[in-house]
Amino acid sequence: MSQIKYVLASAKTLNFTKAAANCNVSQPALTKAIKTMEAQLGAPLFHREGKRILLSDFGRSMLPHLQQIMAETDAAQTLAENFRLLNDVPVRLGVMSTVGHVRLSRFLSKFQKDYDGVEVAVSEASLSELKSKLENGDLDLAILNPLDAFSDGFNVTELYNERYIVIIAPGHALADKNAIRLADLSGQPYVDRLACEMREMVMGVCRDTGVDLYARFRSEREDWVQAMVLAHIGFAFMPEYSVNLPELLQRPLVEPSLSRTISMINVSGRQFSPAVSALVRSAQCFGWPG
Repeated sequence: MSQIKYVLASAKTLNFTKAAANCNVSQPALTKAIKTMEAQLGAPLFHREGKRILLSDFGRSMLPHLQQIMAETDAAQTLAENFRLLNDVPVRLGVMSTVGHVRLSRFLSKFQKDYDGVEVAVSEASLSELKSKLENGDLDLAILNPLDAFSDGFNVTELYNERYIVIIAPGHALADKNAIRLADLSGQPYVDRLACEMREMVMGVCRDTGVDLYARFRSEREDWVQAMVLAHIGFAFMPEYSVNLPELLQRPLVEPSLSRTISMINVSGRQFSPAVSALVRSAQCFGWPG
C-alpha cells in the first residue's frame, strides 16, 4: 500500500521530491519503493528525464487500477473505524417505567444479533425524569409515551400503539365478559397504578361518566400492581403489552376505549454516535406490534 501511495503521489506531482514531501518520507525511500514495485510488475511506471518524470504508457494503464485499490482501502478503513466506534461507548437508552419489557426485549434481542458487541445500557424512569436526562445529555434515546411533553426541541419517532385493557384474576365477577365497559367497573375493587402517565386522564373519564372507582391498593410498581390483581385485591387498567403474568385474565376496555402511542425520543440536532444511529435505524425498521 505504501508503494501504491507513492506512485499515486508521484503521478499527481510528476516530481519525486514533491511526492516524497507530500507522503512524509525521504525521496530515496520513495524512489526505492517505486523501483521495487516496477520490478514486481515487470515494466516502468515512469519515464525519468533528469529531475523531470512522466507516466509511461504502462503507468497510465495502471493508474486507474491503483486509484481503485486506494479508494477501496480507504473505504475498508472507514468501515473498520465505524465498527470500532460501534463497540466503543454503550448506547444509553431510557425507558418509561410503564412500558412493557416483553416487546422491547424482542427488539433489543434482534438489535444485538444484527450488531453483535454493541452495548446497550437501559435505565428506567418517569416521564419527567427521562425528559430531563435527555436534555442534560445523560441519555442518548428514550422510549416512552410522549403525551404533550416533547413538542419542542425533540424528535419523536412513533413505534407502536397499544390499547388499555382491564386485567382481572381468574374467578372475578367480570371474568365471563369478552369485553368490559367502563360502566361495568363502577364500584368494583380497584388496584391503582400510580406511575401511569395517563392516570389523571383515566380518572377524569371516570368522573365525567359517573364511574366510581374504589382503590383497595396503590403502587408505583407495575409488578406489584399485577401481583395484587392476581391475588384478587381488585382489577387494574393496564397497557396491553405491559402484562407479564400469564395467569391474569385480559379483557378489552370498551365504551370508551383508550390507547397510547409509544415513541422513541431524541434531542433535535444532537449528533448520534455510530452505535446510536444503528439503534435508531433498527427501531424504525423493526416489526413492532399494533
